[in-house]
Amino acid sequence: MKVVDINSELFEWIDHAIHNDRVAQRMIYNKYAPKLLSICRQYINDIYAAEDVLVTAFMKIFTHLSKFENRGNFEAWMRRIAVNECLSFIRANKNVRFTDEDSQITAVETSDSSMIIKDIQSMIDLLPFGCKMVFNLYAIEGHKHQEIAELLGISEGTSKSQLAYARKLLQQWLHQNNMAYHG
Repeated sequence: MKVVDINSELFEWIDHAIHNDRVAQRMIYNKYAPKLLSICRQYINDIYAAEDVLVTAFMKIFTHLSKFENRGNFEAWMRRIAVNECLSFIRANKNVRFTDEDSQITAVETSDSSMIIKDIQSMIDLLPFGCKMVFNLYAIEGHKHQEIAELLGISEGTSKSQLAYARKLLQQWLHQNNMAYHG
């Protein structure tokens, strides 16, 4: 049985892309853009803004491609760049406020006063920005509270409370949604 290195083609693309080979850059973009756009959408509600951030992330990826040393996971390296670009975009374009549990957040209501949400991403999109960022960084990206605190410039306690509040809101909305559909 012959063992084939499945990453050899990727490493070849990376090597060519470092030398500004547009075909290799296109191959990398086509392979990873859908996954990275999905990550951008986790942080940014507006699809057009998420696409803009994706393009910015790829510009940074291709600019710093020579710094990727083929030691780690290439997709994880790109993912980290995309998440950091999302956080930069949010900081630059939104007034991120962290919410305390006492403030009232209501779900989007339809004309029949029932909450209709088709998927979990829609519910996450309803979270206040601070809660949403902490939830995504913790639950989706797998960061620890200390890392989140450093990334967002908040205390570790604030990170923990925002995660707890996001979970509480999501549970309430899931319960409300379940009640609306099942009585």
